[in-house]
Amino acid sequence: MMTRPSTSKLRNTQNGAVRSCAASVERDDGFTLVELIMSMLITLVILGVAVGSFSGALGARDRETSRTDALTSAQAALNILSREIGNSGYGLTTNGLVTADCTGKTLHFRANTGNHDLTTNAAGEDVTFYYDLASQSVVRYDSVGGTSGIINRVSDVDFVYYNYVVDATTGNVTISAGSPSTDTARVNITLKVILANVQGQPTNRTETVTSDVTLRNSPYMLSQY
Repeated sequence: MMTRPSTSKLRNTQNGAVRSCAASVERDDGFTLVELIMSMLITLVILGVAVGSFSGALGARDRETSRTDALTSAQAALNILSREIGNSGYGLTTNGLVTADCTGKTLHFRANTGNHDLTTNAAGEDVTFYYDLASQSVVRYDSVGGTSGIINRVSDVDFVYYNYVVDATTGNVTISAGSPSTDTARVNITLKVILANVQGQPTNRTETVTSDVTLRNSPYMLSQY
């Protein structure tokens, strides 16, 4: 014969089931609004830092690329200047500098590169390098071939002339920077190159490159051989 559960036991069982369901509901509530807002703020901060770092890395890369390109162009221009100026006076009895036209921003020289006559009327034998402020470039002017640009985006160029004077009595050599003359045996060239602006990087950046050119056909240098 089956025994029917008492009313009190049945009530206790039902109450326990209700409490268990309530606890289950409480555990499934998820995040509160405050917790969601805090997690979103933390995520935004992390994303901001990541984006800033990435942008900074891209800016640094573009800056170095700009610098490398500018220095490469400047070095190529210096190679042209150095090679041609170094031949100044070739086939002549002087250093080849046209001193009346040479300044800190202009260098005019002649060379008898054809070496078959006593004139300097052929292409490449009467050349002037000068800085053109309007176009911010170094320009090569050939009395025969005309004008051509050597390098753009240059904020300044300087030609410094070094004179070698030999004392006739002692034979001592005095080297000094000054105005170009028949005693000039070395020229220092300085180019200040303007770097392209890069977003997120400082503006108006420049790089300076120099080259020291020996006038190997000058009387002093020839006397050393």
